Amino acid sequence: MTEEELYTVYKGVYLIKKIHNQESLKYYEEFSFRPDDILIVTYPKSGTVWMQEIVPLILSQGDPVVVDTVPNWDGVPWLESRAFIYNLDQRPSPRVFVTHFQYNMMSTGFVKVKPRVCYTDWRTRDVFTSYSHFSRMASFLVIPGTQTEFLNKFLDGKAIFGSWFDHVKGWLSATEQHIMYISYEEMILDLEASVTRMAQFLNTPLDSEMIRKITDRCVFKNMKKNKMSNYSLMPSTMMDQNVSEFLRKGIAGDWKNHLTAAEQMQDVKYTFVWDYFCVFYHVLGQSQPIVKVLFLMAMIHHDLKSQSASQAQFRKRRT
Repeated sequence: MTEEELYTVYKGVYLIKKIHNQESLKYYEEFSFRPDDILIVTYPKSGTVWMQEIVPLILSQGDPVVVDTVPNWDGVPWLESRAFIYNLDQRPSPRVFVTHFQYNMMSTGFVKVKPRVCYTDWRTRDVFTSYSHFSRMASFLVIPGTQTEFLNKFLDGKAIFGSWFDHVKGWLSATEQHIMYISYEEMILDLEASVTRMAQFLNTPLDSEMIRKITDRCVFKNMKKNKMSNYSLMPSTMMDQNVSEFLRKGIAGDWKNHLTAAEQMQDVKYTFVWDYFCVFYHVLGQSQPIVKVLFLMAMIHHDLKSQSASQAQFRKRRT
C-alpha cells in the first residue's frame, strides 16, 4: 500500500493513519500536562522500548511488576495515539508517557507546563538500518522497497514522524532545564551509569544495589525476553516477527552488516563531497538537504575510532 493509503499528514510529517486518528490527535492537543509528568521522546527505532522499561523501574524502586504485568504501550502510553483511552487524568503522579513527535510538534500545554523530558537519540546509520527492518515486518508501514529507495525516503523525511535530522536538531536546540539528553550508544557503553544519571534527573534516589538490579533487568538480552516489551503479544497480521524480530540485536554498528558506502549507496541520487563536510555543516546548518546527506554519509564513511572519546564529547556537549 502507498503513503496516501496508510499515512496521514500532521504538522507536515507522516503519521500512521490507523493509529493517529483525529480523536487521538485532538486529545493530545488539549492534554493537560503536570509539571512532574515524564515524557520519553525518541525518533523511531532509537531506544524507545528500552526507555519504557528503564524509567518505570527507576520510579518503582526496581519493582518488576510494573513491567512484567502490563504491556509497555499501556504502562507508558503513546501520548499522540492511545492516550485518550486510558483516563490519564486519574493516574497518580508522576505519570510517564512516550512520543515520537518533533519539538516543533509539541502542544502549547507542553510548552507552558514544561514537564520533564528524557530524550534519547541514536546514530543515523543504525536508526536507518533498524527502521528498514521494522518497515518490512510492520503491516501498517509502507513496504520500504530497495535499500536505496528507502534511504532516499529516509533522507527526504518521507518516513513516519518525518526527518531524523529535523527531529534531533529540534530537540537538541531546546535549552530548557527540564530536558535530559542521553544516547543509545551511551547506554550500551555503560548502562549502569546511564541508569544512575536518569535516576538523578528524575529525583529518585537509588542505592548502588538497586541500580545494579535495574541495570541487570534492562540488559538488552534480558529485556528481549519480556513479553510485555518485545511486542510478541501483537498479532502477526500487524507485526510479523518471522520477517524480523521487533527487538533484534540491541547493538551499535549493525549497519555495517547491511549498509556500506561503496556497495549500498552507489545509486543514491545525491552527490557526496567528503572534504567539505565540516564547512557545509557549520556554515549552512543541518537543515539544508545537502548537509543532511553529508551528515549521514560522513557518519558512515568516518567510523569513530574511539567510542569512549565520543561519549566524553557527548557528555560535555549536553552538560
